[in-house]
Amino acid sequence: MSDSDQVKKIDHARVKALVTELLEAIGEDPTREGLIETPRRIANFWREFIEYDAGKLDTTFSAVKHNQMVAVTGVKVWSMCEHHMLPFWCDLSIAYIAEEKVLGLSKFARIAHKHAHKLTLQEQLVSDVANELKEILETENVAVMAKGEHLCMTMRGIKTPHRMISTALSGKFHQSEQRMESVSYTHLTLPTNREV
Repeated sequence: MSDSDQVKKIDHARVKALVTELLEAIGEDPTREGLIETPRRIANFWREFIEYDAGKLDTTFSAVKHNQMVAVTGVKVWSMCEHHMLPFWCDLSIAYIAEEKVLGLSKFARIAHKHAHKLTLQEQLVSDVANELKEILETENVAVMAKGEHLCMTMRGIKTPHRMISTALSGKFHQSEQRMESVSYTHLTLPTNREV
């Protein structure tokens, strides 16, 4: 396990103190009945979010057939935007072309959740998931696509509902035929006349 894979720990007491300060700074009384447990609850949330343990990620099996595309769709994750510290959700579709190994089914969701449990961006999330899959499966033939909504746009700023689509494609998924086959499983629409 690399240093970057180590589960981060939060300073629970400091988060509670900072939330109390924040409540005071926005004109609230942190000792009133409705708020008295809020600092603890928020600190608990951040501990659960940041200290998330995805478990074993690299369970693989021998490929049954080489050059077989494997795709998993509808993996929904929640994360936190690093720009505004507001939530966003994504539906992820993950595909790869099996060579020597196939990945255990639950590992798709575990890998996605691992990379969602930090301050990040949707573009970074799909890239991180793709890179981990490439490393575990020892292949460049990986595609990760995400469609999500970001509360930093929906509930603040322009205040507009939306869906953001981002992709991380590598290896054979840069070829139009493979790209379109993978996209057909995701209900996303990508251009066919350029490399994504």
